[in-house]
Amino acid sequence: MPTHNLDHANLSRMAQSGRINATHIVGQPGGWAVQVDINHQEHVLTAQRSGNVRLFKKLETLVAYLLGLGIDHFNVDASTFDPDQMSTYQRPDRAQALKRAHEAVAYEAWFHEQVTASLDDTAPVVGDEEAERLFAARRDRLAAKVR
Repeated sequence: MPTHNLDHANLSRMAQSGRINATHIVGQPGGWAVQVDINHQEHVLTAQRSGNVRLFKKLETLVAYLLGLGIDHFNVDASTFDPDQMSTYQRPDRAQALKRAHEAVAYEAWFHEQVTASLDDTAPVVGDEEAERLFAARRDRLAAKVR
């Protein structure tokens, strides 16, 4: 059982300095974890923010991650891996933010289209005095209805 936690930044530093003696990929219910041996002490890769064990859903993603750190030799222990317990990680807050972003982009496109159509419109334009006269007449009609 690992006795120490290690985040990405520290794991990267340890890999660059060559201090990692061995790397193990360990199957867990829900994904794959990384354990490294540094100075004969077991360390487990944890998520930076939560501090929980960092699980990779796909073995290929984990292998690419390790190769990116310069770790190209590792052991794989799939004895406790349970593919039936793979759950999808959902972030409803991010889903809502993405939905709002798409709505904003759609509104921006619609608004740009409306402005372009208005500028391209060849219909006669009403001047300020004419618009004031028309709205004053409309206000008078509405005020007469209220009385």
